[in-house]
Amino acid sequence: MENQETLPEGPGAHPQFICASFNQDTTSLSVGTKTGYRLFSVTTVDKLDCIHEGVECPDVYIVERLFSSSLVVVVSLSLPRRMNVYHFKKGTEICNYSYSNNILSVKLNRQRLVVCLEESIYIHNIRDMKLLKTLLNTPVNPTGLCALSVNHGNSFLAYPGSATIGEITLYDANNLSTGTLIQAHDSPLAALTFNASGTKLASASEKGTVIRVFSVPEGQKLFEFRRGMKRYVSISSLAFSADAQFLCASSNTETVHIFKLEQHSPSQDEESPTWSAYVGKMFTAASTYLPTHVSDMMHQDRAFATVRLNMFGLKNICALTTIQKLPRLLVASSEGFLYIYNVDPQDGGECVLVQKHRLFDSGEEQEEEKEEENQEDGPQQQPAGQSYAATVALPSMPPSSTTLMGYSEDGGAQRGEVIPEHEFAEGPVCLDDENEFPPVGNLSN
Repeated sequence: MENQETLPEGPGAHPQFICASFNQDTTSLSVGTKTGYRLFSVTTVDKLDCIHEGVECPDVYIVERLFSSSLVVVVSLSLPRRMNVYHFKKGTEICNYSYSNNILSVKLNRQRLVVCLEESIYIHNIRDMKLLKTLLNTPVNPTGLCALSVNHGNSFLAYPGSATIGEITLYDANNLSTGTLIQAHDSPLAALTFNASGTKLASASEKGTVIRVFSVPEGQKLFEFRRGMKRYVSISSLAFSADAQFLCASSNTETVHIFKLEQHSPSQDEESPTWSAYVGKMFTAASTYLPTHVSDMMHQDRAFATVRLNMFGLKNICALTTIQKLPRLLVASSEGFLYIYNVDPQDGGECVLVQKHRLFDSGEEQEEEKEEENQEDGPQQQPAGQSYAATVALPSMPPSSTTLMGYSEDGGAQRGEVIPEHEFAEGPVCLDDENEFPPVGNLSN
């Protein structure tokens, strides 16, 4: 469910926009900007409320909110090795950690906080932010690709098991043990996501033509969907619906695909002895004699529903959710808009756009244009919205010695001073929000 993507600048991209992510239950959208970050509520169609604007640090390229709580994790281009954890309603910093290299992604559930670097992964206990485990020397992962199940009772982590082929490592983040290795694709992985219960995992490779769904933790292939055969695409986001009946995929093309996860029952074909059912049976029988790659293609399902965006080449993230009791597709685009579409769960087909929201008002755009004009003859600045492959090369500033307490025993993460200290004195962080956090009584189960 939870989905985050750094959205680089390009023709048509909004000058303030750096990154975007939906929270774990798709009730909130977080946007990283040149001046900080913004949190929006996405619980109604007609109105997009900005519930918080954080200006603690500029050039935010990672911002993740934990469900509907006040806990938000922020990483800035100015300090790309440091993770700041804030209680945004109190306006206080809970803690910060600095790492041995630049942070590429952060994932959260109510049990774990995971920080992914290019060749290592850090797993924290979210109740007290203690570092529990460091996975060192993981395969080179330049985009920080990983996925964490939002179900804290079934807290699986998935990340690339190889830099050259599409192998997935499943890791049990609760018990801190390695599980299944899934041979998912021939080419390297580009996208991963779990369903809400952590029982299914979807993946796509760099080719972007086939999307596969596997059982968790067994790693058995359940579904295979073909996004297209004509061209390779860069899939930027995968997301399940809350009931795991649908899976959406967005890319750098103008089309968002929605696939339906349904098993075709043989009994249905027998009850309706039509010509198409007969031909289908013949193909199924024939596929057992064909080469694997040919038979795989014959068993692939195409999109159940689609959306045609009015943009091409701009990165976006998508999510499937229920707003005001109806199924919706949300698309947040680097041009600075959130699009809301109706989805027909029975017949699929082309989805209808019902609302388009600005993430930035027009006044900010005009101010940005004036600033750019004034800076044309000045010193060149680092573009805030570049892809993280370029950001990795940024020289990172040394952490302040006044706030860091030294290296931990496990893997070299430096913990900053806890502010205020009483936050962790008695049990978990108390965020006093809509009963979303902390789950004080359940975490020991």
